[in-house]
Amino acid sequence: AGDPEEWLDVLGNGLLKKKTLVPGQGVESRPQKGQDVTIRLKATLEDGTVVEEDPALTFTLGDCDVLQALDLCVQLLEMGETALIVSDAKYCYGVELLAARDAPDLELLSGKEKIQLANRKRERGNFFYQQADYVLAINSYDIALRIVGSSSKVDFSPDEEAELLDVKVKCLNNLAASQLKLDHFKAALKSCNLVLEHQPGNIKALFRKGKVLAQQGEYREAIPILKAALKLEPSNKTIHAELSKLVKKHADQRNVETEMYRKMLGNPSTASTPRKCKDKLPWSIPWKWLFGATAIALGGVALSVVIAARN
Repeated sequence: AGDPEEWLDVLGNGLLKKKTLVPGQGVESRPQKGQDVTIRLKATLEDGTVVEEDPALTFTLGDCDVLQALDLCVQLLEMGETALIVSDAKYCYGVELLAARDAPDLELLSGKEKIQLANRKRERGNFFYQQADYVLAINSYDIALRIVGSSSKVDFSPDEEAELLDVKVKCLNNLAASQLKLDHFKAALKSCNLVLEHQPGNIKALFRKGKVLAQQGEYREAIPILKAALKLEPSNKTIHAELSKLVKKHADQRNVETEMYRKMLGNPSTASTPRKCKDKLPWSIPWKWLFGATAIALGGVALSVVIAARN
């Protein structure tokens, strides 16, 4: 591997190293995050087997468009520099920085160009999602949404507007799925609601909104949303299974609540209570009032748990 002093330990833990083979044009020629860079790439295994070769690979630096080893190390390359990069994934990269230019002005992109760019970021997000790397997936979907939502000085055709909306909806739905995987319920709910603002009958958004609410224990709100999704697609077994599960959980929850109300208000025996006093028993109190009182009591219990946890 040569003189250890020739290697730059990029992460400081030996997992990613870079060695200059051909010097570049100086530190000031290094590319900046957000620029589109073009590199000559040759990727090999440790035994020298070539697994990827590209004479002009172009990507946006810092957007996670490529493997992280490349994204990090290309930021350290000088223009014209050729370097060897060794990563923990047992790949070696022979890389030469060919060009770096500012990313295109989003306001000046044509409808077709904006759609292509947003879709490229969305597809990268899908790649990360399949790898179960939900943080990077969210990052890619956010970039795609920023592209779609950017203002424009160019007029788009109705078809292009419709296609941009389609990309936006796909990104929001995928964003919600990633956020749900990370238990970011508030953010996932917001993403679902943004989809439903554009497409109230979007089945994926309805399903995920129902799941988010269910995860938060809001079964009463989640059930009708999942019913609406199932009505739109009665053959969807996933929605049917989720709905059946929630209906059972809601029933169990109500049984627990009912028992709790009984304990709070006492459990009078109908056998020992005179009939003439029936209307004066606590059970004659309106249920609406009971729910309010119980909510206050539950709040007190929850607060106690939080305080205990912090101690």
